[in-house]
Amino acid sequence: MAKDSQTKKISAFVVETEWEGVKVEHRCHFMGLRALANAVISFTHVRVPRENLIGQEGKGLKIALTTLNDGRLSIPNGSVGAAKRALSICRTWASERVQWGKPVGKHEAIAHKIADMAANTFAMESIARLTTSMSTQGNFDIRLEAAACKLWNSTRGWEIVDDVMQIRGGRGYETEISLAARGEEPVNAERMMRDYRINRIFEGSDEIMHLFMAREAVDKHLQVAGAMIDPSVSLAQRLGTLPRIVVFYAWWYPTRWLGWGRWPRYSGFGRFARHLRFVDRSSRKLARQIFHGMLMHQAKLQHKQAFLFRIVDIADELFVMTATVSRARMMAEAGLPEAEKAAKVADLFCRNATRKVRKLFHDLWANDDVGKYRVALGVLEGDQVWMEQLLEGLPATASQKRAKLATA
Repeated sequence: MAKDSQTKKISAFVVETEWEGVKVEHRCHFMGLRALANAVISFTHVRVPRENLIGQEGKGLKIALTTLNDGRLSIPNGSVGAAKRALSICRTWASERVQWGKPVGKHEAIAHKIADMAANTFAMESIARLTTSMSTQGNFDIRLEAAACKLWNSTRGWEIVDDVMQIRGGRGYETEISLAARGEEPVNAERMMRDYRINRIFEGSDEIMHLFMAREAVDKHLQVAGAMIDPSVSLAQRLGTLPRIVVFYAWWYPTRWLGWGRWPRYSGFGRFARHLRFVDRSSRKLARQIFHGMLMHQAKLQHKQAFLFRIVDIADELFVMTATVSRARMMAEAGLPEAEKAAKVADLFCRNATRKVRKLFHDLWANDDVGKYRVALGVLEGDQVWMEQLLEGLPATASQKRAKLATA
């Protein structure tokens, strides 16, 4: 991608590494993904022929943004594959490995990990299938769905990979090459952990996905009432927006309370009806909490990232619950032989998600966010440098000495 110095428009094109003026300065090396060919590249008077242009001249940004959603969906779909592989590893190992007289998988602590692993894997595949289907239809703006899918699947996938390491124990930490060399099955749990971790950074880190989705969540409120919380707007301009604000919220706010999310609504979904009712009620409650957050924090809301992240996490859980129930329902309607088994893990996932959402709602207003932020500032200013000392009596490092001088 490059911007034309005259038109200021961005174009996309292919550059070959063997061209004159193209130099690979440094090949990057990473914790995992050892075959990744990222590098620091310099360009000196490189001439690009017109046939190497991708799309139309000046349309590079549109190409980049269009492919971003598809690229972002590659992470959650790949995460599903990793989760399925992890589930297979744990099922086999937990059935064969015996501790205290019975297979480790029959001890409750491990059994709960495996149950949650199965439930989350089904949910991960459900949201990936739904969002990918929306993408291929081509008539949806899936920026939010792609971000939600990427954020949720990459995070749950990492938890699953971490559980694989824990369940496999010492053999999980051992490389597959070492295992094979001593005659054991070369299970690649160690490599999975190294390779998977980047998924929470690639194609938009967890933090960026949270902020992007949070911005979308408050966008309508900013359009309607943004002037009221903007310190740069004059009093006269604020008063001028009042009629529009009153008209909008006189309708909007009551409708976030009204609505029936109780029995018998969604009764046709059988055992899943209770979960859809919860999603229905929680969606309206979430909308209210976003509005209340804007009233309380006003212009400072953009800096209340802990609050915003919880809002996004609630929305994500509700989205995944809906996708999971929809998929389980479709499997039942199609008469698939696995439908009843799928229903069990879908129900377990929704129960877990319900508890998580309730806790997140509670934590929106009952938390230690301010205290944590103050402690963090103290750490950055050197208040806790003493804690970095490894052993009493050891000389301080250069960075510790600098921090001590800065706070003196």
